[in-house]
Amino acid sequence: MFTGIIEAVGTLRKLERKGDDIRLTVASGKLDLNDVRLGDSIATNGVCLTVVQQLADGYVADVSAETVSLTGFANYKVGTKVNLEKAVTPTTRLGGHMVSGHVDGIAMVEQRLVRGQAIEFWLAAPEELGRYIAHKGSITIDGVSLTVNEVDGSRFRLTIVPHTAGETTLIDLQAGDKVNIEVDLIARYLERLMNYDGKDSKSGGVTMEMLARAGFVR
Repeated sequence: MFTGIIEAVGTLRKLERKGDDIRLTVASGKLDLNDVRLGDSIATNGVCLTVVQQLADGYVADVSAETVSLTGFANYKVGTKVNLEKAVTPTTRLGGHMVSGHVDGIAMVEQRLVRGQAIEFWLAAPEELGRYIAHKGSITIDGVSLTVNEVDGSRFRLTIVPHTAGETTLIDLQAGDKVNIEVDLIARYLERLMNYDGKDSKSGGVTMEMLARAGFVR
């Protein structure tokens, strides 16, 4: 589990194709690796990857064919910058939101605008993910926890403050670029609860009345 608060920007040093999978070597920049062990998880541009080899200044991880097909790793190359975050611990501040590191798909940057000191982006997500994107809700972009400021169908607007831009790869995004997105985890589970019928629909689902009593809807 992660929070979407980026700890460092790394660089892809090596990518090896192993059939449809990829083994990658990441130079981890300023990321503190002193507490990282084999088998630990590091979110790499929002993708939860397992450390299979430790290096003095980075790590090696494997990316499965399924992950490659759902993320930007299919188009990454040596020298690509990536946002890095180690998995949370019980004492970690939850500064962003609950992020699983399981990317849902790829969104395209449609527009980049400068608003004072901030940068605004309009992005287009896959149509099937639009229902999970809510005004003032949370979304993860290349591993960065962000607040959605406006929604238009499956299109949405983000405002990036200077600190976030300077500490992540978002500062380099331009119209036409593609990013990994992970929608809100709670929205995923809520949809499952509402739509699940299984063998006994009376015992598996959550009704709108139940949600209203709980204060989630009005």
